[in-house]
Amino acid sequence: MNESEKRQAIIDACRRMNALGINQGTSGNISVRHGDGLLITPTSVVYEKMTPDQIVFMTMDGAHAPAERPSSEWRFHLDILRARPEAEAVVHAHPTYCTILAIMGREIPPIHYMIAAAGGDSIRCSRYATYGTAELSRHAVTALKGRLACLLGHHGMIAIGSSLEKALWLAVEVETLARQYHGCLQIGKPPLLSSNEIERVRRKMSGYGLSDA
Repeated sequence: MNESEKRQAIIDACRRMNALGINQGTSGNISVRHGDGLLITPTSVVYEKMTPDQIVFMTMDGAHAPAERPSSEWRFHLDILRARPEAEAVVHAHPTYCTILAIMGREIPPIHYMIAAAGGDSIRCSRYATYGTAELSRHAVTALKGRLACLLGHHGMIAIGSSLEKALWLAVEVETLARQYHGCLQIGKPPLLSSNEIERVRRKMSGYGLSDA
């Protein structure tokens, strides 16, 4: 996609997040790699009123036009894209069940084979840090090591992908897994799949979900 298409795709994905119920209001944010930097949602702009020119371009050293106001969470978007060159997009949201588990400091264990879609045998929960800080950014990068998604302690969730579509798809899958785990916990301690089985599924699932076509 060219720059104009990426800007509109970010807006469309933001609106889609709210329509899917994985985010509320303007609490989420999205970034997409672009050239030698990234495009990211602005802070405190209602998605339904957001326009392509409000999407902020930021260089990989954190610079942007003085009049523009990037998301308050720009730091972890920037640091994740720096740390993960294979990632093209970062989706951050506050889905209800992901956030419940994040408040409780619980990772999502291998309750279902779809855990493999997030890259490993668990979806980790990071330590808490104040939003927008370098500390939170470090915790997020650590929780995402070897993974495509994580929970943020007392906060929400992050999903990354080789395209914006894949990152958004994964965010929805992670919320589904969080809801399933929450349901299991109402009954008791759920049985878990082995790490070997999750790795077997992860290899088998290569290309599963959304194609790059």
